Order: sequence, then C-alpha cells, then structure tokens
Amino acid sequence: MKPIRLIFASAGLAAALSPPAQAVEFATDIRPLLEVNCVKCHGADKQKGDLRLDELGLAEKGGETGPALAKGDPAGSLLLKRISLAADHDDIMPPKGGPLKPAQIETLRQWIADGAAWPGGVTLRAKSAADLEREKLFAAKPLKSIEVFPAKVTLETAADSHTLVAMATYGDDSTRDITRDAAFHLAKRGIAELRGNRLLPSADGETQVHVSFGGHELVVPIKVIDAARPRRVSFRLDVMPIFLRAGCNTGSCHGSARGQDGFMLSLFGYDPDGDHHRITRQLSTRRLNLALASESLLIEKPTEAVPHTGGKQIDVGSPYYNTLVRWIEDGAPNDPKDVVKPLNIEILPPKLLLEGDGATQQMTVIARYSNGTDRDVTSLVVFQSNNDNSATVSPEGTVTAKNRGEAFVTARFATFTVGSQVVVIPQGLKYERPKLAANNYIDELVHDKLHKLRVTPSDQCSDEAFMRRSFLDIAGLLPEPNELASFLADEDPEKRNNLVTTLLDRKEFTEMWVMKWAELLQIRTQQNNQVSYKATLLYHNWLKDRIANNVPFNQIVQELLSSTGGTFKSPATNYYQIERDTLKVSENVAQVFLGMRIQCAQCHNHPFDRWTMDDYYSFASFFSQIGRKNAEDPREVIVYNRRSGEVKHPIGGRNMTPKFLGGAVPEIAR
Repeated sequence: MKPIRLIFASAGLAAALSPPAQAVEFATDIRPLLEVNCVKCHGADKQKGDLRLDELGLAEKGGETGPALAKGDPAGSLLLKRISLAADHDDIMPPKGGPLKPAQIETLRQWIADGAAWPGGVTLRAKSAADLEREKLFAAKPLKSIEVFPAKVTLETAADSHTLVAMATYGDDSTRDITRDAAFHLAKRGIAELRGNRLLPSADGETQVHVSFGGHELVVPIKVIDAARPRRVSFRLDVMPIFLRAGCNTGSCHGSARGQDGFMLSLFGYDPDGDHHRITRQLSTRRLNLALASESLLIEKPTEAVPHTGGKQIDVGSPYYNTLVRWIEDGAPNDPKDVVKPLNIEILPPKLLLEGDGATQQMTVIARYSNGTDRDVTSLVVFQSNNDNSATVSPEGTVTAKNRGEAFVTARFATFTVGSQVVVIPQGLKYERPKLAANNYIDELVHDKLHKLRVTPSDQCSDEAFMRRSFLDIAGLLPEPNELASFLADEDPEKRNNLVTTLLDRKEFTEMWVMKWAELLQIRTQQNNQVSYKATLLYHNWLKDRIANNVPFNQIVQELLSSTGGTFKSPATNYYQIERDTLKVSENVAQVFLGMRIQCAQCHNHPFDRWTMDDYYSFASFFSQIGRKNAEDPREVIVYNRRSGEVKHPIGGRNMTPKFLGGAVPEIAR
C-alpha cells in the first residue's frame, strides 16, 4: 500500500453530526462486507501490499504502510482511509467493482469506533455475492448438526499438518461447507498452532479445537508427538506422490510403455525401486545435480526452466518444488526396506447433498500408515469426478455443484482410490418428502436415495403392468390371456405376492436362470476349453438341478470353487477345466462372483480402482495349486489339489501369499 497523506475533517464532521446509528454486528454487517470486497486480495491466498484482513491480529498488524485497523480509532485506521478515497484515486479500495457505498463506509467507521469487535477464532474467507445469497437461504432452514473432518488429529514431527473441514447438515438433509463460517478456537495454546483451519505442531502434548456454528459446537482432540523432530524427505512417501499428482507417471506421459522423450516411469508408480534407479542411475548425472539441486533436469523440466513437452507442472517455490529440491540436496536416497507403507486412505466428507449451482465443499483426504500414524495428503492426491455435468472437483479438492444429478468424486493416492458420493439438487426446489411404506430394508434404502435426489416415486403400477413385468423378469415370458383375466378378477390382497411365488415355482424360471448362469460360467463346448460334450452336459444339468432345488447361490459358488474329482463324477470341477490358465481363473472369479474387474492390475496398478499388482497376484495364488490329470475315460479330466505351485510377482520374482481382495491373509489348512 502506498503512503497516504489525507485529512478527513469533513468526513469526521459529518459523522459527528449524524444521528446515533444502530449497533453494528460483526456477523451480519462487517463479516459479509469484508469477505466480498476485501479478503480476495488480502487473505491467506493473496496479500496485496503484504496486508491480510482475514484475521483480527493480522488486520491490526497491517501491511507495508502500517496498521490497517485501530480499535476505537477510525482516523488511525488505514483501511477506512483507503475505502473513503475518491472513485478515481489510484489507491482506492477495493480497486475493482466500484467504491463501497456511503452506508457501508459508515458501517465500518462505526464498527471501528465501537472497538472493532471480532469474535475469537473467526477467520474470514473470500466470498462472492452469490455465496451470501446462498447463505441467506440456508439461514432459514433448521440446522440439524455439524461435523468436523477429521474427528481427531495427531501431528507427528515438525513437518506434519492437518486441515480441518467443517460441514453442516440441515433438516432437509442438504449439506453445506461451513469451514469459512465456523469459529475455530484452540483450548490451550502452545501445543499446536491454528492458521485458519490448518493445524501445525508447536510442542508435544494434547489440546482441543472447539468448532462452533449456529449454536452447535464440536470438540476435536489434538495430540502432538515429536514436534521438534524434523522428518527427512522420503522417496516413496513424498517424491512419488508428486509424480502422480503432477501427472508425470500417467499413460500419456512418462508412465507409458515407452516413456516420453527418453525418460520412463512406472505407470502410476507401481515400481518405486525401478523409478528410483531410472532417476538416479540412468544417464549418469544428467537428471540430477547433487551440487546444485535446483539446476537438476528433474527440477528444470516440470518448472519449464528448460523446454518440456508436458509443459509447466510445478511452480518454483511451491511445496512440490521444495520437496524435490530437499530430496536431491539430501543425496536423492532411496528408502530403506522397512519404510512405512500406506494401508488405506479416506476421503472426507464421505457423502454430500449440495443445493444450487455453484455450491462448494472442500474435501480432505487422510492416509493411514503401517506404523499407526496418519497424514493429511489432500495436497498430494489426484481428484477426479465421474460426472462433471453434475459436480466438478478442483486439483485442490474443492467440489463445485453444477446441474442436478449425482457424481462420485474420487481421490487417488499411492495405490489407493476412494470415492465420495455427491448429489446435486436445484436451489429453492419445492419438495416435501412423501410418507412411504417400506416392505423391507431394500425399500428403505431406495426411499432414502430418492429423497436425496428429491425424486417423488411413481404411484403403484396397475395389476396389468405388475403382471407383465413379473412374468418378464422372473420367467422370461408374457402371461397368457386366461392367466391375466384370472389375476385381474382375483380380489385377494396378497395376490401380487402369490403371483411371484407361483412364478418362482415354474420351470421357465429355472430355465431362464440356468441360461443366465450358464453364460456367466461359460458352459459351452469349444476347441479352446478342451471340455467334452458329455462333461458340458453334466455340468449344465448339475447347475439346473441346483437352481431347480433352490440351493442358495453362495452354496453353489462354494461348491464350484472347492470342487475336486472327475469332471464326469463331480460336474462342478468343469469350472476349472473350461478355463485352465491360473491368472484368468482368478480374473473370472473376481468378475463373476465379486463384481470386480482386476485385469488391469496384471501389468500395473489399476488406474481407476484400488487394486494393485500385489492384490492381483496374491488373489491368483489361491488357484495356483489346482492340478489336472487324465482319467480312464479320455474325455474326462480329474481336478485335484497338487499342494505345490506358486504365483510369482513379475517385479522382483517373489512368491505371492494368497490374500483376499481388499481383505486379510487367510489361515490355510495344510
């Protein structure tokens, strides 16, 4: 800010002669005024003239030209002087959008004169006029609850930090990001530092953050451990996530099978050791300059200090830049074998119901590690939305509502991908939740989903429509005219339930579902699967018998997967004869019985799901000891447990232990 030498005698005289004004409220009068007109240029993200107006202490401190706010002294408050300048003055605030109205200036003057009351723990955030209108609509709704994510925070080492995100849920189940409006207050200072909604460690100990909004208050426990201990930059934990976040190891860049411009990384980072070797050992010292880290090609390329096909991906001085430089200055070491590993990640809030185009919600992502620690990795994950028409997400994790509908916002970090459900409804939609009878828990789930989408279910269908749908869905055929007439004439209130029971007992039900499952199980004779006609027929009849006798599907699957013996005497064993390749058997089991496609993870970590190469080959190990031998009849094969045989990981060649997808290592009887 430039120095100003102006005397506001006339303004002061006018204020002195004006009648006493009503008391100025910070929440309703001052906060909206500052957030819409001032904080965008003088907040946490941008500080013109080195001035911040988002916190009381920072406003009192001022910027380049001195204190902007002097409690009880309007004449000594530079903020008031700047907003009172002539419209064509070079130093008027705000510089864009026109000067403030005289009434707004007077409101600020009176507030300062009255002592500039600013509630503790309140940090201002830049807002638009549309944001304020949306807040007025929410103010008219009953507030059901508030939530803070994460619910508790542990800070380890001096480099750790956590961002708190607050969300309000209203009586109609709509949600709103109140992080910018809630008051955050530390119960005990000296343990942690609260910068806006970000926590940083100060000293070992425990404290609490009190978060209040709309008469509701929550307490977030804070624990700080090893606050004075620095943490070295880790290749796997810090550097590799930057490659993923910046898009360096995607299939369209250095993660492709041939790399890019002579430099190759493993796709989405599935081979950290190989990546470290290629960065530090290939081309000698061309990629790294240990003496002048900032002049390493690994730094100059993504910052576009030298020409880069991928363009500028990292800004000089950014946290990503600083992390890479520190790692190189430290000698670009690889991690020890016992380095902690991420076990899972969690995206919070887990579900949103946003109202109106432009409504936003900041997400936060927490990674949990094998040593019991956790970490805020929001700045390191890759965010994506599967439906940008309804909701978009910024690289920083801010979800923005668009058109009515539903989207899933995913966050990818290391080998994990998790999602959050986002439902968007029109603003001000007139809707009243109907009272619907639920016949079972499925109905309850459907009714809840329809309520979120603000969709009123259709009326109950006619008897004619019900009968047609039931016949087609259950038996795969249309009702005969006499069956329709009999059903319509039936006055039994349970006739619909009776119709379903009757259809389940018909042979057409069995035939249709045998056909569906025979297709899923690939029951057919062809040259590739080497299954005889007799074995195929026995297999088909076995399946038909199970469905006709109402054997539960979980029991059918158990019989299939645990079957042994001859393909004639034990027809279920044909499951392992139709497909003999161990990896394809595991893929079929995952897709047909678990509903998961894991094929991508055979060569690299799955790009859009949680499955890794370790998951793929560990799951395949369940089927690695299936043996096959000829029977007396050359058309029959005996399937048995060989009790030997391993699945090796293609990277490193280690034997993989059987492990459930997304689960634990089981105890296997020998």
